[in-house]
Amino acid sequence: MLSAPVLLLAASEVRGIVVDARGGEVLARVRVQLTGTSHQAATDSEGRFSFSDVASGDYTLHVETVGYRLLKRDFSIGADEIKEFQVVLSPDTFRRTDSVEVKADPFELRQAAAPSELNLSDAEIKNLGTVLVDDPVRAVQSLPGVVANNDYYSQFSVYAAPYGTVGLYLDNILLHSPYHTIEGINEAGSISILSGDSMEDLSLMPLAFPARYADRIGSALDVHTREGSRTKPSFRVAASAAQTNVLGEGPLGTAKRGSWMASARKSYAQYIAGRLTDDPSQAFGYLDGQAKITYDLTPRQHLTLSVMDALTNYDHSRAISRVGVNSLIWADYHVTLAHAGWSYAAGSKLLITADGAYMREKYDDQNRDRRPLGAGYYGEWVGNASATWYWSGKNALEAGWSARRMRVDGFEYQYIGTSANVRVADQFRGNAVRQGGYAQQSWSGWKGRLRLATGFRVDGEDLPGPKPVSPHAALGVQLAPATHLELGWGQYVQFPELQVLGSPAGGVRILPERSHHYVASLDQHLSRFTRLHVEAYQRENRDGIARPLLDPRMINGVVMLGPLSPPYYNSVRGYSRGVQVLLQSRSANRLSGWVSYTLGYARNRDGVEHTSYWSDYDQRHTVNTYLSYRITPSVNLSGKWIYGSANPIPGLYRKSADGQYHLTWQRNETRLPAYQRLDLRVNKSFVFDRWKLTLYGELINAANHRNVRFTSFNSADAKTGRANITIQRVFPILPSGGVMLEF
Repeated sequence: MLSAPVLLLAASEVRGIVVDARGGEVLARVRVQLTGTSHQAATDSEGRFSFSDVASGDYTLHVETVGYRLLKRDFSIGADEIKEFQVVLSPDTFRRTDSVEVKADPFELRQAAAPSELNLSDAEIKNLGTVLVDDPVRAVQSLPGVVANNDYYSQFSVYAAPYGTVGLYLDNILLHSPYHTIEGINEAGSISILSGDSMEDLSLMPLAFPARYADRIGSALDVHTREGSRTKPSFRVAASAAQTNVLGEGPLGTAKRGSWMASARKSYAQYIAGRLTDDPSQAFGYLDGQAKITYDLTPRQHLTLSVMDALTNYDHSRAISRVGVNSLIWADYHVTLAHAGWSYAAGSKLLITADGAYMREKYDDQNRDRRPLGAGYYGEWVGNASATWYWSGKNALEAGWSARRMRVDGFEYQYIGTSANVRVADQFRGNAVRQGGYAQQSWSGWKGRLRLATGFRVDGEDLPGPKPVSPHAALGVQLAPATHLELGWGQYVQFPELQVLGSPAGGVRILPERSHHYVASLDQHLSRFTRLHVEAYQRENRDGIARPLLDPRMINGVVMLGPLSPPYYNSVRGYSRGVQVLLQSRSANRLSGWVSYTLGYARNRDGVEHTSYWSDYDQRHTVNTYLSYRITPSVNLSGKWIYGSANPIPGLYRKSADGQYHLTWQRNETRLPAYQRLDLRVNKSFVFDRWKLTLYGELINAANHRNVRFTSFNSADAKTGRANITIQRVFPILPSGGVMLEF
């Protein structure tokens, strides 16, 4: 008896490898599936996946893991065919791309002339920016050597350099005050107008930064925004307990010679806080938006146009019946930034760039009677140009020029008893043109084991004053295959704010501030993804601008209150010095993050007061810790712990045994309690056929440590010298959550 023939369907195989777009590292624990089938797997430790017994037909390959964009790829497969894929996943905040940016060393300096450089990856910016506000500048607060003990503010200090001496450069433009904030209230807060979803890279240079960075003596924070996707349009909507973000991006035209990206952000935390607390710092809300267009004029010429606009509103009218005539009730703060950039690659050895920008800041403060307490305007036109010539291999000669035309106008009023009795507490008006140029030569030898960079810049303005020259030098030596020595030195100049030059208390007699930087570091790679970094530093400042007679004090048993508008002086000089130890790991698959300890001392001397004192930003012991791990394809855990032994309370106060504060003659001798904050975060993703959902959960100050900030001096008893000051608690334990939808 003969049996019927058996029909066998030939099966095929689908296999491939998944890599990270930034660096090319293979990605383990990535979910890969063929939609509409039972074929689903997670990539192995080598980033590989495979599906056997796949019937011929049409399929969609879904590749996804938490922290990365969803990738969908349609394909067809025939009988007995093997289909291989190299899948490139882009991080959430990175532009969508099909190519890989290969990086041999995850800790490589982005600028060879910056011996003391710290940078944040896309995932680090996103996780450290907090779910609550998603602020990339707040991500910097967790970096080694950075101190930010006031939870309400995005600003920070670096190695005891106050934020006013830290330059924030966005796409080659030095920004002035890119924050949602309120002028004229000490207990307010701030949030940067930058969006974490649009960041491409972020580098902090604490000391000895290259000569191209102008007009700052503390540190340099270099931020670059990414361009939109050139592959296909995509959109995402994110909402948290404090705000909602909407972002869209996509290619320009069928040829995809450019891209577009636009986003908007709206805060509603003030409405929630208004029902929970009477804290004035919670009474402001914000709205901002940004757009960016990039276009390739030719294969060698690239054009960028971008605009940002941000509005902050303050409304404390619910307290109008309980406040005095000089209390701030309503306020607005408006920031606008427009930028145009052009680059031209003239062959393989010459790169030319040019940037133009306009920025504007306006504020208006009103009291309970809708009378002005203050108002101000700051405007600036900026022009930059630079050229980089790679005359031999990686040896480069760089030169550039910048010009800034600035204008400021404003006033501050104080009322005596009623709104009808007003006096001018301060007024300022002025304009200036500041220009500067720099040149820098980089050289490498000894088969790349020796790097040298030297340069200088010259700055000046159209007002009477010096035209200082600022030299810079950096040396890098590879002592062994895994051991690197970095040395850096530089001199820096920062011109006075126009508000100081245009005030009767200041004027053109005020000189620029100056600083000398010295840094030495040793970097030991323990593996490709782990390093031990030890750094010693010293910063020497002189001609610091201060108002030494402003603060109230007790002298010979008599309470002395400062004048309403004391003069400015170049009266302060001082130093900050210390050592830092950093253990860092950076991998898309392993435990990633850092643990750092910084020991620092910062002391000043005032030539007018003839006093020596610890700096306002002197914090002896600082610990910055951040750890992150992707435990499954859909779950990522991260946390940070920050400890600071505390800054002094700025002013002339002593604390008695009964806990009361009194005026004294010695500055900055009393400190706030130590600062500690533990934040925990979990990200969980869900994938559907056409979209991806990510849930964020965060617990800020999980240990509920009582951290406080000093906000103001209010009054003093003329007989006893007892001081009435405001010390306010910052974030308690604060749960927060958010959701992001990508499609």
